[in-house]
Amino acid sequence: MRPSGRTTGSFLADFLSLDRVMAGEVLKLVYWAGLAMVALIGFSFFGVSIGMVINDFPRGLLIAFPGIIGGVLVTVALALIWRAFCEFVTAIFRISEDLRALRQAQDADRRNQGR
Repeated sequence: MRPSGRTTGSFLADFLSLDRVMAGEVLKLVYWAGLAMVALIGFSFFGVSIGMVINDFPRGLLIAFPGIIGGVLVTVALALIWRAFCEFVTAIFRISEDLRALRQAQDADRRNQGR
């Protein structure tokens, strides 16, 4: 039972009144920003490993290969953890919306029974 979206009112009115939870839209931006940070961490692992190869070729290659593999594994793990965290926060906000819809339906039933 999802709450029906109000079509009346403007974005500013929804923003100022807190009648509509806007966390979903904001959370998408936060998710993509966090994913960009995870990608930046992955690229930094790769860059450091390439720098080690350029700086000291024979030994740097032996150190860089595990660094690249570790960087890929850490990047994938961070991306999965970030996704799970964002989905958890999204679930909390959806539970809040569902509870609001149930509360509104219960109030409407009470008003109809009182007549």
